[in-house]
Order: sequence, then structure tokens, then C-alpha cells
Amino acid sequence: MDLRIAHLYPDLMSIYGDRGNVLALERRARWRGIAAETRACTVGDALDPAWADLYFFGGGQDQGQDLVGADLAGPNGAALRAAIAGGAAVLAVCGGLQLLGHEYVPETGPRIAGLGILDLTTRAGKTRFVGNLLARHDAARHDGGDTLVGFENHSGRTYLGPGAAPLARVLVGRGNNGEDGTEGAVQGAVVGTYCHGSVLPKNPWLADLLLTRALARRHGSLTLAPLDDAEERAAHDAAARAARERR
Repeated sequence: MDLRIAHLYPDLMSIYGDRGNVLALERRARWRGIAAETRACTVGDALDPAWADLYFFGGGQDQGQDLVGADLAGPNGAALRAAIAGGAAVLAVCGGLQLLGHEYVPETGPRIAGLGILDLTTRAGKTRFVGNLLARHDAARHDGGDTLVGFENHSGRTYLGPGAAPLARVLVGRGNNGEDGTEGAVQGAVVGTYCHGSVLPKNPWLADLLLTRALARRHGSLTLAPLDDAEERAAHDAAARAARERR
């Protein structure tokens, strides 16, 4: 059994430790005897919609989002839509989350059209949300049921439409917009979050949810073998304590 990961725009959209999410996915697959291969795809590269089982799309600055948004307006955007329609899973963090929505409107300059894969819109705000975040994952809506921890650092205000569900409900922090208590988005096999730090090493339940959905694309439905997550749980609990101290 093997896993294929595409890392989207790692030179432009991978800040605040986001690459660690790819490393966590690779490691958790290999610990279970699953071979893992990662390929980078950046501006000008041709995205093969038939290859990857899982796409990772990290965060970036507005300038990087300009370049990426323009690239996704062409064949690579169509290829990513086709890949998701074909069963590929996605984890998008911060700027990646924004560009998978309908649009991102910066504080200055023209709007950046998104792919519309996630039913959400984002507008830049004047205040930056920075700090440890703690949120409650909705076990009734998604798999796993656990708290989500991470580090948010964004000025975007993201609002979900009816087609997208929140990944979690904020306990400490600001989340998508600082108003409605939502954090991240889930729509089909696409997961988005504002949690940097990176998010997956401290939230192994989320990593395994993504791995299960990604492996199902070519290998069918399966149950992952359990891992000893004592270190991951300790990191999760430390981040949760830091968030509660922030409150």
C-alpha cells in the first residue's frame, strides 16, 4: 500500500511551520508500513489530477497569494478540481483555505478569485488574530471527536456558506472571523483550518482522518492501525494549556 502527497506551492505558501504537516503525514503512514511519496507543485508546474491521493496547501502572504491565485485560474485550478472530484483529500491552512473559497479580498488591491471548492469567502480585516487557539471538534459531524489546537496568525475574516461546515467550534482564540465561533471548514474530503504550528503533529486524530480519506481513493475503505501517540498527546495538551492561559 502506498500514499501519494502533492505539496502545493511550497515556495510561496508554506509559513509558520506548515511544511511539518507533510512530514507528519509521511511519518504516520510509514510507521504503519505504508510507503509515502511527496511531490512539490508550484507556479508553472503542471498538476496531474490522477497522481496524488492527498493535497497539502499551506499559508502565505498576500503577494504570494496573488501569484498562486493567478496560477490556479488556469489549468492547475481545473486539475485540482478534477482531483478532488476523483476522491483526493485536501488539507488547506490559512491562505490555502482562503484560496479554495470563492474569493479573498485584501485590504488594498483587487480581489483574488478563489477556486470555489469550499463554500466560503474571506475579506482582510484591520486587526490581526495572533495566538494559541483551542477549539472543540464536532464528533457528531466528523470522525474522531477531539479538541483542535494550533497557532493562529491571520487578519482574514472568513465566513462559511451553507455548503461548508466548520471543522471545530472555538473555545479560546478567534477562529475564522472572531464573531461566530467557527474554526476552519470541511466540505467533502476537503479540510481547511487557520491553525499553524504545524497543526497535524499536535492533532494526530486529524492527521489520521486525512490519511484514511486519502488512502480510500485507490485502496478502498480501511481502518488504520493504532499508533502510540503519547508524545503527540503531550504536545497537544501543552498547546491546550497555553491556549487556556491566554484566555
